[in-house]
Parts: sequence; structure tokens; C-alpha cells
Amino acid sequence: MKPFTYERAATPAEAAAAAARGTGTRFIAGGTNLLDLMKLQIETPTHLIDVNGLALDTIEPTEEGGLRIGALVSNTDLATDARVRRDYGLLARALLAGASGQLRNKATTAGNLLQRTRCPYFYDTNQPCNKRHPGSGCAAIGGVTRQLGIVGTSEACIATHPSDMAVALRALDATVETVRADGAARAIPMADFHRLPGDTPHIETALEPGELITAVVLPKPLGGRHVYRKVRDRASYAFALISVGAVIQPDGTGRVALGGVAHKPWRVEEAETAMPRGGRAVTERLLAGARPTRENAFKITLVERTLDAVLAEARG
Repeated sequence: MKPFTYERAATPAEAAAAAARGTGTRFIAGGTNLLDLMKLQIETPTHLIDVNGLALDTIEPTEEGGLRIGALVSNTDLATDARVRRDYGLLARALLAGASGQLRNKATTAGNLLQRTRCPYFYDTNQPCNKRHPGSGCAAIGGVTRQLGIVGTSEACIATHPSDMAVALRALDATVETVRADGAARAIPMADFHRLPGDTPHIETALEPGELITAVVLPKPLGGRHVYRKVRDRASYAFALISVGAVIQPDGTGRVALGGVAHKPWRVEEAETAMPRGGRAVTERLLAGARPTRENAFKITLVERTLDAVLAEARG
């Protein structure tokens, strides 16, 4: 691990301003992803800003009938909150499907959204990777691709986003609240928060330099049946081959988002009109334009069958 300097911020605005003053600065809270990447010298920050003292660790109701989740709320506290379990079961289930109990105790809401891909070529510093070194190439293309993306990919990157929580937040139409380096607040819809790789896969979110996440806001509850299915190679310590997060209403309509298939949580609202007709009809629209490799083409069938199982569970 390379040397770095460290400070504790007193307010969100102060943290954002400090981060914007120089390059190589990172925020740290739980550190469950950042510290691992620093040990591997994939992330090499020269300065860390500790945001744990910013009082962003509460869950509060909004005037619109939803919930505002502080950026520092732990994954454990969020998953076990009575209001989340009652009204946003999809989010609670997605959180409990991720990581382990120990990691959920430390991992934060903002950190979960900002965790970086688990593509093996991103972690192997002997391999070229456009996310680590822009312009160096993508070793995953033509390599081992079983775990990697099938839709929204580019010639520069076929990595997937690893977050279970983000899939649920995309289906629930959450909003990410931030503070910029100049102290101004901003609200970013989850649909716009994560980026597709295009020619710049190292730019993973819509955040500006120094911008700090302060909260995630859930709209008023949707009702219906909330289901999260995560398909993986083993029952724990494994990221999704694919995951399906859905909210299904009694008439069969609803919302669905996927994990494990793209560089961001994948949702296509137009595909949801086909939900009463079953998994195949939804998958055809949801994964239209998919470009799987020979090794991960099975994900298309896996999405279809998992969607059918989710819809059957909702009906039953």
C-alpha cells in the first residue's frame, strides 16, 4: 500500500470542498471495497477524507411519504429497519443477498453504490484494463467472460456492476442526493447515476470531482409483492451471475431490474409492459440488443427462467 495523507471532515460541504482541492483524493467510510483496492494498488489515493463523523447515518421519513436514507447508514441497519422491511421489501432482500454479515455491518449506503466491478481482469494488475488505465485495452474481451456483461457493453469494457442494493434502488426509482464542491446540493435519479462504459469505462457514475453522496431518497411505497432472486455459483461470498429485482402488482403489472448483466443496474421500462405475459416476453425486450459471448450467452436463458420464477412467486 502506498503512503497517503488523511483528514476528518466536519461537514458534507467541507468534505466535498477538500476533495476538489487536489487530484488523488478519495472519501472513506466503511472502506470495505476501497481498502482492498488500495492493498492491490488498483486504487492509489494520495489523500483520504474520513466522512464517518458527518451525521449521515439516519433513516427519516420524507414529506412525500418516502424515506431518506443517510449515506452512512450501514447495510445491516438499512436491511433490518422496520419501515424498509414493511414498505420496501425488495431493498431489504437485495441487501441481505449481498456480501456477509460482517461486511454488511461496515458497508455504507453510499459505498455500496460506489463499489467497483469485480471483473477478474480489473483485479489482475498484470492485465490491460481500460477501467484501471484508460486506453490500455480490455483483456476481458476474448478472455474468460462467464461472469461478465451481455448488454450495454462496448469495445472498451464488458464489466458488470456488482451491487445488489443498486438493482433494488433502480427498480424503486430512488434518487441520490449529493453536495458539490461549491456547497450546492443536487439530486440524481438512479436511472442516471451509473454510466454505461462507452469509450470511458473508468468514469463510472454521474458524480463530479469532489461531489459527495449525502443520502438516497425512496419515493412513497409502491405496494405489491417484492421479490429479489440472486443466481450465483455458490450460496455465499459470490457475486451474481444474474439477479432479478421485481415489484409485482396483483394484476401482474410491475417493475423489474437486473443485476449481473451490465455495467449498471439494468432496467428498461418499456419491457415492463410485457410482464403479464411472462418471462420470455419481458426478456426479449429487456435484453434487446444483447451481445453475449460464447461463455455467457446462457445468461439470457437464465434471466428468462428466473423472471418466470419471480412472477410465479408473486402470483403464489
